[in-house]
Amino acid sequence: PLQTEQHSTKRLEPSSAKTLLDIGTRRIFSSEHDIFRESARKFFQEEVLPFHAEWEKDGQVSRELWEKAGQQGLLGVAIAEKHGGIGADILSSAIVWEEQMYVNCTGPGFSLHSDIVMPYIANYGSEEQIKRFIPQMVAGKCIGAIAMTEPGAGSDLQGVRTYAKKDGSDWILNGSKVFITNGWMSDVVIVVAVTDREARSPAHGISLFLVENGTKGFIKGRKLNKIGLKAQDTAELFFEDVRLPASALLGKENKGFYYLMAELPQERLLIADMALAGCEFMFEETRNYVRQRKAFGKTIAHLQTIQHKLAEIKTQICVARAFMDNCLQLHADKRLDSATASMAKYWCSDLQNSIATQCVQMHGGWGYMWEYPIAKAFVDARVQPIYGGTNEIMKELIARDIVSDK
Repeated sequence: PLQTEQHSTKRLEPSSAKTLLDIGTRRIFSSEHDIFRESARKFFQEEVLPFHAEWEKDGQVSRELWEKAGQQGLLGVAIAEKHGGIGADILSSAIVWEEQMYVNCTGPGFSLHSDIVMPYIANYGSEEQIKRFIPQMVAGKCIGAIAMTEPGAGSDLQGVRTYAKKDGSDWILNGSKVFITNGWMSDVVIVVAVTDREARSPAHGISLFLVENGTKGFIKGRKLNKIGLKAQDTAELFFEDVRLPASALLGKENKGFYYLMAELPQERLLIADMALAGCEFMFEETRNYVRQRKAFGKTIAHLQTIQHKLAEIKTQICVARAFMDNCLQLHADKRLDSATASMAKYWCSDLQNSIATQCVQMHGGWGYMWEYPIAKAFVDARVQPIYGGTNEIMKELIARDIVSDK
C-alpha cells in the first residue's frame, strides 16, 4: 500500500512547473504517489470525462462507474486494510479528489463516500458493521451517504429535529433530510438523529444510525434540480416510523455530535483541496484559451490586461496551494485542528469562486456557453462556500479559536 516515503526535496513546486497539473511536483508527495496519480488520471480521463455530459442529463452517474472505481482501487483509499480498505495514506485520497477536479467532472460522489462516510463506519462502527459495509463500499457495490441537513437545520447541527425513539431494543426513526449527496443512489445512509430530548444540551442527545435502502418507511423523495453539480445526485430523504434494530446504531448512544465534530475537519479539508484543484484546472483551461483566441489581430494572451490577470490568478493559486499542502501534511501526521481546516475550506472555496468569475470574463461570451468547460466550472464552484458548513460558520469557528481563553 501507498505510504509516505521520505519525500524528495528536488521535486518542483507548482509555481515552477510547466503547468499546475504536472505529475511529479509538490514535496508532500513521493514517486509512489505519482504512480497512483497517473492511474487515477487515466481513470478519470477514460471512464468519467467521455460520459459526464450524459450523466448530467440523467442527474446521476452510472452504478457501473462506481464498480469500475472500486476495481481500480479508487474507493476507500485511506481506510485501513484490516477493515477491508486500500490501506494507503490520506495524501493518496487527496490525489483522487484532485484528479476528479482536473477533468472538471463533479458527478461522482467518490470523495464523500470514501472520505466522509466510510471513516465514520471504520472509526466508530462495530466489527459486524465494518465487515458488512466497508468491503462492499470499497468495491463500489454499496454506495454511502450521510444525512445531516434538514429543511430547518443546516449549519446548526444542534437544531436537528429527526428523532429516534427507543422501543424495546429497537429504535423508531421519524424525520426528513435534504440536500443529501449520493442520496438517490445510496445503499446505506448515516442518519443524524436526536435520541435524548431531555439532554442537558442538544449536543448531548444526538446519535448516528445506519439506515439501508429498502428499509420499510425509508423513502427517497426527489432528485433535487440544482444550478450546478448536475451529474451528482442530491436528494430529499424521508423517514416514517422506520424500525431499526439495535445493531443499526453507529457508535454509542448520544455520542453522535462528538463523532461529527471529530470527522468534520477531514470533510472541510476535502472540500478545500477539491476547490483549489478546481482553481488549478480553470487556470490551465483559461491559459490555453487565451493563447488561441484572437482579437485585434493577435491572440488575447498578448494583451497586458490578460497577462496581469493570469499573473494574479497563478500567484493566488500557488500561495493557497502552499497552505493547502501544509494542511494535507498536518492531516497525514494527525495534527490538523478544526480551526486550520476551517481556514482552508473558507479560503479555497472563496478563491475558487473569485477565479471562476475572472476566468469566465477572460473567455468573453463563450465563457457563458455550456459547451465550454469554464461555464460548468463556474456554476459548480458556487456551492463550495455553502456545503460542509457555510464559510460564515467557518469564520465563526476560526474566530472562536482566536478569542478563546483556553
